[in-house]
Amino acid sequence: MHSSATIIPALGNRAMLAYCRGYFCTASRSKAATMRKKLIYAGLALALTITAAVGQGLDKVTFGTNWVAQGEHGGFYQALADGTFRKHGLDVTILPGGPNANNRILLPVGKIDFFMSANSLQTFDAVEQNVPTVAVAAIFQKDPQILIAHPGQGIEKFEDLKKLTLFVSKEGITSYYQWLKADFGFKDSQVKPYTFNPQPFLADKRTAMQGYVTSEPYAIEKQGGFKPTIFLIADQGFDAYSTLIETRRDLVERRPGLVQRFVDASIIGWYNYLYGDNNSANRLIKVHNPEMTDELLAYSIAAMKEYGIVDSGDTLKFGIGAMTDARMQAFFDKMSRVGVVKARIDYRKGYTTQFVNKGVGLDLRPRR
Repeated sequence: MHSSATIIPALGNRAMLAYCRGYFCTASRSKAATMRKKLIYAGLALALTITAAVGQGLDKVTFGTNWVAQGEHGGFYQALADGTFRKHGLDVTILPGGPNANNRILLPVGKIDFFMSANSLQTFDAVEQNVPTVAVAAIFQKDPQILIAHPGQGIEKFEDLKKLTLFVSKEGITSYYQWLKADFGFKDSQVKPYTFNPQPFLADKRTAMQGYVTSEPYAIEKQGGFKPTIFLIADQGFDAYSTLIETRRDLVERRPGLVQRFVDASIIGWYNYLYGDNNSANRLIKVHNPEMTDELLAYSIAAMKEYGIVDSGDTLKFGIGAMTDARMQAFFDKMSRVGVVKARIDYRKGYTTQFVNKGVGLDLRPRR
């Protein structure tokens, strides 16, 4: 027996640098405009319902993502497509984000039950703004933010980037770039505004640009015809969690069992997406986002594995989704020291580890 699954499509051109996660946005403005037109044309209320025999007694849950459907959301689609959510007693609706959507604001007002938060900085921001939400799992152990340089320019180590002009977005300047200045000696004078267009970078070999390891290198290889030099800032000490599952505090208090089931099912979905048969999940992603390609999906999955975006560090012992107090404190201390967040806030109110670190799904990881 299969449960019903409601899918609310968000059309978009993901093949062209279209990735936005709240604090860091690398979506082309022109492409975003195109996506908006497509959304309007398609009708914002359009919904596709996949129906079969509906399971009895399932809890209906809506999960909002922060951008259009893509490989970086794959574990959630896997849990939906292969019935893992249903096995955990959940009838899940995935509500994709997009250029005309802000699913984050739907969470505290009760319009959705769970949200895919960008990174730990949004967790701290929720505390500062007194928003009654809490992070309950960290799917990405490493933020996929990268700086990209041209090959053959003598840029062999991270510090060499200080020799270049950097294209960084406004959001990046007010967040991770403050840390780069404080800890690595990067300068404001070397930054130019990132206009969500790779052409200035492609035209000048003595520049570098921001991006995501799961997408921009692929687009640059396609457009520029070369394999770029990549520096993952997480590997340099920017130890934010990313792609966190966020919910409301009242749901944690009133229905902890439901939260646990959603977290567990999502974790299992991610193991199966990375290491199992993910064809059904990828088909579902392409239903949400018809412009997604098999080639880009394969690239994103390979990058997540190669760089340990999802499964590395603490997850090797505790399982995917792991969070620790020590790491949250270390990142908060780092960001408050450089002035990105206010030191006075009680960041511990923004997350809980009660639903993770239990070894869920460890048996699904292939033996190495």
